[in-house]
Amino acid sequence: MTRKTASENLAPMAFHFSFSRFLFLILLSFSFKNRVDSEPTQDKQALLSFLSQTPHENRIQWNASDSACNWVGVECDANRSAVYSLRLPGVGLVGQIPAGTLGRLTQLRVLSLRSNRLSGDIPQDFSDLKLLRSIYLQNNLFSGEFPPSFSGLTRLTRLDISFNNFTGKIPFSVNNLTHLTRFYLHNNSFSGNLPSINIPSLTDFNVSNNNLNGSIPTTLERFPGSAFTGNINLCGQPLTPCNPFFPSPSPSPVSTPPAIPSRKSSKKLSKAAIITISVVGGGILLLILLGLILLLCLRRRRDHPRPAKPTKPAPRSMGASAAAETGTSSSKDDMGSGAGEGERNKLVFFDGGVYSFDLEDLLRASAEVLGKGSIGTSYKAVLEEGTTVVVKRLKDVAVAKKEFEMQMEMLGKIKHDNVVPLRAYYYSKDEKLLVSDFMPAGSLSALLHGSRGSGRTPLDWDNRMKIALAAARGLAHLHVAGKIVHGNIKSSNILLRPDLDACVSDFGLNPLFGASTPPNRVAGYRAPEVVETRKVTFNSDVYSFGVLLLELLTGKAPNQASLGEEGIDLPRWVQSVVREEWTAEVFDVELMRYQNIEEEMVQLLQIAMACVSTVPDQRPAIQEVVRMIEDMNRVETDDGQRQSSDDRSKSGGHTPPTGSRTPPAAATP
Repeated sequence: MTRKTASENLAPMAFHFSFSRFLFLILLSFSFKNRVDSEPTQDKQALLSFLSQTPHENRIQWNASDSACNWVGVECDANRSAVYSLRLPGVGLVGQIPAGTLGRLTQLRVLSLRSNRLSGDIPQDFSDLKLLRSIYLQNNLFSGEFPPSFSGLTRLTRLDISFNNFTGKIPFSVNNLTHLTRFYLHNNSFSGNLPSINIPSLTDFNVSNNNLNGSIPTTLERFPGSAFTGNINLCGQPLTPCNPFFPSPSPSPVSTPPAIPSRKSSKKLSKAAIITISVVGGGILLLILLGLILLLCLRRRRDHPRPAKPTKPAPRSMGASAAAETGTSSSKDDMGSGAGEGERNKLVFFDGGVYSFDLEDLLRASAEVLGKGSIGTSYKAVLEEGTTVVVKRLKDVAVAKKEFEMQMEMLGKIKHDNVVPLRAYYYSKDEKLLVSDFMPAGSLSALLHGSRGSGRTPLDWDNRMKIALAAARGLAHLHVAGKIVHGNIKSSNILLRPDLDACVSDFGLNPLFGASTPPNRVAGYRAPEVVETRKVTFNSDVYSFGVLLLELLTGKAPNQASLGEEGIDLPRWVQSVVREEWTAEVFDVELMRYQNIEEEMVQLLQIAMACVSTVPDQRPAIQEVVRMIEDMNRVETDDGQRQSSDDRSKSGGHTPPTGSRTPPAAATP
């Protein structure tokens, strides 16, 4: 079977891409609608009032002399007597929705204002839109508490207010929305406890990345863990129980002085006698405690001398690291009650490590939850000497100690500028920990989908290209040099340095969970074949990376689920939009402010679509993806020379050789 290249498969997409052509096609499609005498006069006035009071870009051109039913984004009912649907996504609407405008569209069924810059509270008169079935307000700057006007819209089936700045509690009154099937509140700042939401028709639900706390109600336990992650103080099924990061050290046994037997007496002790007994008894007890503590400290120092440590962690020689960094701790606090004494307290460092601490130091470290995922919870641990590391506490590990150690030894050998190095690990019967470097700039997911408040700095095109190329190089090193399948490529596993140089993390962990690894470990990014086989491969990594590229291009999280009313996944949504010749609608609205990047965006889109081919063998190898991105990653300099934008930043590590400069195409792996 002859394979088509990415350029051949997606050539129509590049041909149709033009903002002017896009606008022309829309206007043309509406201009040929049959015009009749009927006109929704009141709705037309409400829409004109909304547009006149809301700043917007020139993409909305409503002719007041024409019927409102012919306007871009407006659909009327069959009799053309009322506005049935209003869809204005990504048209540059700015500011608050004026009261007394959209709330007058009483026959409205669908309202989509997503991906604009609308802000403030939702008007109270939205409560008059009793016939609304679908509301899409995601990716705006709305604030305030959950809109009380929504609680009365009992016919709603889809409500998406994700990626905004809503605060306060989620009210119990959402249970009034008895017809809801999809309910998305993720990436806001909601706080407090989750109410017991019991809506039988609800099939999709997401409150991830808020400030919620407490336990998850039993009525919501049927939804996957990804629906609740990113709420540091939220616990219970399907998340892990709210246990402490590390168990508190067991207190040292202290002899308690015998209690003074009480005697029944008809006479009470005098006040002076009570004071004397209290002072003398307290002093004796204090002396006993101090003596015991001093004795324990001296014995511990004699039995377990510890090497001196520098104030700040410094690189050590391979020999010194191996000798000094694999010592054991004498703490009685073991992290695996079923492990032997020598096994329990051993934190195993890899050769060439840069840290000098032991398990006891880690136990005393202050810990902050960075995130909870399907394979475990990550913590930012700050040691007493000031060193900061990331500790991942794995759950549901299915392999024995020997297999675990073999996999760790293989992962510990991976060294590349675009791969987060694994520094140490710990294994016991009840605890499995991984230690890696802390990346202060956070993850791509947080940068791309974080709060879109007024202080937000959008991720520009050059940095998106830089991150895409760096992540591709890191993944290529895993595939080519390490022969390791990553198995969990997603934006939260792409970590960033302060200069936004990207590194891939959490690689090669799938073998630890056995054949029973649930497919939702890579939900949103998983290749079609992984759903059936539950086995990740180099080809499935490329598919996941293609979804990551689409995420960079569209600004949409793959698990956002509300991609259009169909709720299809990100690759299929992009394909459907491109097929309908609405290519410009694919791209993140935050990219529309940048000039002369359309061609590069289409080229990267072609590469991404080649990666997400449903046939595994038709996907390019990751080293070929690196070459294609390098070939397109060129910009004009002031003197007219062509220069790679990556050349202007630090480029580290091995880069697969660049071939001849030909248009990006899918090559045979």
